[in-house]
Amino acid sequence: CSSLAGIMLLEVVLVLGTLLIYFLFSKKKEETLPFKDGWWGKGQKPVTQEDTSVRPFKVETTEEELSDLFRRLDQARFTEPLENSCFHYGTNSVHLRKVVSYWKNQFNWKKQVEVLNKYPQFKTKIQGIDIHFVHVKPPRLPEGQAAKPLLMVHGWPGSFYEFYKIIPLLTDPASHGLGDEHIFEVICPSIPGYGFSEAPHKKDFNSVSAASVFYELMLRLGFNEFYTQGGDWGWLICTNLAQIAPNHVKGLHLNMASVSKLGLTHLLSVLLGRYFPGLFGFQDEDVRRMFPFLKKGLYRILSESGYAHIQATKPDTVGCGLNDSPVGLAAYILEKFSSWTDLEFQNLEDGGLERKFSLDDLLTNVMIYWVSGCIVSSMRFYKENLQKGIGTQKHEKLTVQVPTGIASFPNEILHTPQAWAKKKYTNIVSFHFMPRGGHFAAFEEPELLAKDILQFVGKVEKEQLWKKK
Repeated sequence: CSSLAGIMLLEVVLVLGTLLIYFLFSKKKEETLPFKDGWWGKGQKPVTQEDTSVRPFKVETTEEELSDLFRRLDQARFTEPLENSCFHYGTNSVHLRKVVSYWKNQFNWKKQVEVLNKYPQFKTKIQGIDIHFVHVKPPRLPEGQAAKPLLMVHGWPGSFYEFYKIIPLLTDPASHGLGDEHIFEVICPSIPGYGFSEAPHKKDFNSVSAASVFYELMLRLGFNEFYTQGGDWGWLICTNLAQIAPNHVKGLHLNMASVSKLGLTHLLSVLLGRYFPGLFGFQDEDVRRMFPFLKKGLYRILSESGYAHIQATKPDTVGCGLNDSPVGLAAYILEKFSSWTDLEFQNLEDGGLERKFSLDDLLTNVMIYWVSGCIVSSMRFYKENLQKGIGTQKHEKLTVQVPTGIASFPNEILHTPQAWAKKKYTNIVSFHFMPRGGHFAAFEEPELLAKDILQFVGKVEKEQLWKKK
């Protein structure tokens, strides 16, 4: 009898042991996104090792470049706008004439080149293409303190120049009344195919490719752990980077968060969230920004996404015209700086362009596209990211475990409530409704964004959250 009891006990121990081993080893590991090791240079990948040197770079201009630009500006053909159409049909050519007149007679590109060169810039070859980046170290550091590396990624139709006003607030916060507890070393690359980064020569260079290239860039610069920040395409690239290297990204800060994998609860919250906000985790501000959903959601997507449809299908066709005409390029880009800053600006004949930006700043961004001839390659990024359909990519199905901070600006094109965002970003440690501002947050409201980044990093550091992910 005792031997029978012993056998039964042994069986129980074996079953429990087997179950324990099963749960220990079959516990689904948090899946990461595979690093994309591509070759984006021309032709076949060479057998020799890639040159990994980091070379200083300066923006330069020539008289030939300027005389060609002025000739094209002089020969521009304008179409009369409809009466009282303001910016509802796109860029209003009455105002465009004024912009072109300023461009020809007052805008000083040589002076703006000096502005661009005030921060150190570099290039380095990664996966076959030259990557351009701005790298700014703090002017001073309190004793015993180290600068925190921060990768900031722009979007379309922006550029690395969007960060020029926020850089000093992050590298020298004390001089701007923001304290000296957290001081950053800021790295702002140009997405390949944008600005002064070489365009990929092969198909399929998407956000995961860009994230892999920037991950390699940060490691090459000696940063094993770093923070990332982005809006627009920068949101997706930084999100993918957090999915590829969760143990290297200490925190992810976004000023735009979009969720492509929507389920039944999302649908119900769109239908009923206005009436039962608490049921879906909506706050009053979510309701104000999202409803009525037909007007603020569906119609807005339809009226504002035509460009994306073109760029996700036939970017090279429309790109031909934009790359050949500086006036066409300015009309195409400036329209986004109007409506994405504030949709209400469509009701103004000047598109409200100078309410938040100076013409010098706006034209500097346009000139970065013009002199580098990158408009076509920048538009192709939409096709590479969207051609397989929304919700089909692996990165869209994976969550993000990295500590995440979201600054939600009121005039962003589409609002993503925290209740939706947390299904994708499972570790949101800071979500703030910002008091003002739109899509180009770093360019438009640098101080608001800098303060939000600082408080987010403060939380992550104080609680050592990256070690708990």
